Amino acid sequence: MIVKHATGEYEIRFQRVELPEGVVITDRNVAEAHADLLKSREVIVLEPGEQSKSLDVYGQMCRDLVGRKVTRKSTLVALGGGVLGDLVGFVAATYMRGIRYVQIPTTLLAQVDSSVGGKTGIDLPEGKNLVGAFYPPSLVQIDTVLLNTLPERQFRCGMAEVIKYGFIQSPSLTDSLEGNALQPGDFRLQSVVEECIGIKARMVQEDEFETLGIRAQLNFGHTVGHALEQMTNYEKYTHGEAISIGMVVETKIAEKLGMAQNGLTERVANLLFKHGLPVDAVELKEIDQVVSVMRKDKKSLQGELSMSLVREVGDCVLASNVEEGVVREVLGEFGQS
Repeated sequence: MIVKHATGEYEIRFQRVELPEGVVITDRNVAEAHADLLKSREVIVLEPGEQSKSLDVYGQMCRDLVGRKVTRKSTLVALGGGVLGDLVGFVAATYMRGIRYVQIPTTLLAQVDSSVGGKTGIDLPEGKNLVGAFYPPSLVQIDTVLLNTLPERQFRCGMAEVIKYGFIQSPSLTDSLEGNALQPGDFRLQSVVEECIGIKARMVQEDEFETLGIRAQLNFGHTVGHALEQMTNYEKYTHGEAISIGMVVETKIAEKLGMAQNGLTERVANLLFKHGLPVDAVELKEIDQVVSVMRKDKKSLQGELSMSLVREVGDCVLASNVEEGVVREVLGEFGQS
């Protein structure tokens, strides 16, 4: 699969992993699970988790690369999940004004979402992904065999993004998942991953820099979800769990605004629950704090509340200047668990 972008193109290869030449950057969990891949390779091992997407770790990595005599002709290899891919991509985008990097995602979430599209970045205390760049990789390798070592919770985390694709673009995917929940080792896994990547690749090519509202559909659930992650210091919920809750809340907002048919929230919640994902969070009772954090989301302009809302299965739009009163009313209906 070829993905075109403003300055060229890159390939997404569905294959068994072949580590290219370069400095491999991974996290401790992946290094332990895939030690055989890393033999005789130059490797930088980071701590797993969102806390690694920080200015401090970014600076340490850049200095480490200088110490290893990494040049503009070198290649970085991101072997890990979404957090690691975001960080390595941003380092590649800025180190010596840009060097090559390859994405080899090891989680379901990273395979279907964050490894494709060229969004890179790190977090600030004020919010998630506030510092970053659009910087596509030179190659993405997708090997679903890597998912065999994935903990069950991390698989469910990725399923939140898979379910998202169904609701924003693919009624047939939604119907399939409603009929039978996708499990690790499922014979459908490869085709589902390929379908999700195909959806994202198409949207990215149509709206690479997220200026037309097309790519913004991929942010369904992320406005509320990112707020939950930040409020809990990225420790209580995985990214997918937070996005799962966010999709339910944001669909309820769409219903209240008259944008979505009644009953869509229940359908979203039921499918997420079927895949072992949360659909509510006690933190949503802190309405003032949730709204305050949502206003700092990078999708919100001049403090207005913006979010991607599903009107019906396969139909998602970016809604700007969402009424705060409606958001507060909906949040008041959550926070029971």
